[in-house]
Amino acid sequence: MKKFDYFAVLTVCLLSACATATDSHSVGLKASPAMVVTANPHASKAGADILRAGGSAVDAAIAIEAVLSLVEPQSSGLAGGGFMTHFDAETRALTIYDGRETAPASATADMFMLPEGKPMGFIAAKTSGLSTGVPGMVSLLHLAHQDHGRIKWGEHFSQARLLATEGFAVLPRLHGLIQRFSRFIPKTPDEGPVAAYHYFHDEFGEPVAVGHVLKNPDYAAALERIAADPSNFYRGPIAEQIVTQVAQAPRAGDLTKSDLAAYRAQRRAAVCMPYRKLQLCGPPPPSSWLAVAAIMGLLEHAPAFSGQGKDDPANWGIFAEAQRLAYADRDRYVADSSMVEVPVQGMLDPDYLKSRAAQISSQSAIDKVSAGDPWAYQPGQRKVAGFDAATDIAGTTHFVVVDHAGDVVSMTASVESIFGSTRMAGGMFLNNQLTDFSFKSTDPQGLPIANRVAPGKRPRSSMSPTIVLDENGDFMMATGSPGGNSIIAYTAKTLVGVLEWGLNPQQSVELPNMVARHDRVRIEKDLAPAEHIRALREFGFEVKESAGENSGLSVVLRHADGRLEGGVDPRREGVIEVVQP
Repeated sequence: MKKFDYFAVLTVCLLSACATATDSHSVGLKASPAMVVTANPHASKAGADILRAGGSAVDAAIAIEAVLSLVEPQSSGLAGGGFMTHFDAETRALTIYDGRETAPASATADMFMLPEGKPMGFIAAKTSGLSTGVPGMVSLLHLAHQDHGRIKWGEHFSQARLLATEGFAVLPRLHGLIQRFSRFIPKTPDEGPVAAYHYFHDEFGEPVAVGHVLKNPDYAAALERIAADPSNFYRGPIAEQIVTQVAQAPRAGDLTKSDLAAYRAQRRAAVCMPYRKLQLCGPPPPSSWLAVAAIMGLLEHAPAFSGQGKDDPANWGIFAEAQRLAYADRDRYVADSSMVEVPVQGMLDPDYLKSRAAQISSQSAIDKVSAGDPWAYQPGQRKVAGFDAATDIAGTTHFVVVDHAGDVVSMTASVESIFGSTRMAGGMFLNNQLTDFSFKSTDPQGLPIANRVAPGKRPRSSMSPTIVLDENGDFMMATGSPGGNSIIAYTAKTLVGVLEWGLNPQQSVELPNMVARHDRVRIEKDLAPAEHIRALREFGFEVKESAGENSGLSVVLRHADGRLEGGVDPRREGVIEVVQP
């Protein structure tokens, strides 16, 4: 077997004007009219090549996601879904493209409940046909292309087809995840479909090594069909394969060809919130972007950060409290707003945020955080919702593209958990997004949970692709992350780092990840100073020192003089590509 030279790959990237996490700041500071930031070097190159060929940010996004579906299958894919936040530089219009999966028509509120009345275990639910929602990614990309594409549909897939046919070298992160999660991939038919096991293991049952050239001819064939006509994903052989895989035992699902044929991605208005002189914008529910906005809105009314920024542990305490309050509201109220009323206006109302922020002290932690009453700040009848503690596991990616015209894509895509449901169709991993629903339909008090399962419903998502506009309505910053429900905290961290603590994008990405949800604060022990952790405990928090956080932040900042500066997460294998005019 040929030895894999990871450093040679990085050298090629540098020669083609891309940068790794360690040197992205210096590259980003150069005059660069277009930029691509993704978590994988193959994907960044594919997007940059499309821009060099005259494509738009959306064109680049299509190429990027097609490649990520192959080389980063643990995170996202064409058999998954996502949200795209798009900025049109000419019109200054923001548009959300919602490609969130939907539950099949056969879905029931108790589909993840066992006969004895207890919820199914998460792993059992994940590695099943029950967990797969109707994939939305191809429909999302096609809808965005109809609005903003500059090159002919189908030309976007050439790089992904080439990699699938000729093979790509397995990078360390994919190898490590195969090793770590191999025990959850069915090895025998009684455990479930075994295609993923054979794809990822050699003839001796060992995970494919770093540098192993992995080929996927089934994916190449699927891409050829999708390139010819995007509707081919939702009908014909690909759709038949998806339905067949979902119907396999054990824990077979009931997704049908009719469910696939009926799917349509949605074009939605962005939700924007004033923040100082800026506008923070992102997707409406079922995205949880409202929580990102709420964190920042709470910080406007909380005790002010000191001038020491990231170096003052008290500032981290204030940030943690804003997270706890925002998560409490998100967990209770956010769901698919096409089927459940969500108090969007109330949750972002300045007076409501001010009333919530009054609980935050710079001296000690809130004893017990609970959801507020945003309905009191919104016209209409108050709705009572039960508390939802649905599991949300990290199997997601985020990328940012700024094209030569100044159009911007901030996009988060997912198959939900690592390797999705572990079932494959057309060389693609099927999502397990339906496990983002609450397994229970009511809480212990008997109140209906907003994020309960229903036919055709989109499960609540933590994906929060964000765009920041300056006081003139022009693009200033794009950010977002994978990471399950921690996405909210990771994304907010970069906004705080850049907008409040005066850091550049790379510095903000490299800050310790801290997630404060419920009554616990989780923080990266190897990146957070020991005195900060000690101070958080003295503040009154229950602190868990985390060995690592599964973020994969991608950030682009536009300076007042037009320069683009990128930030890429060293926790993954991200690369920044700078595309000269």
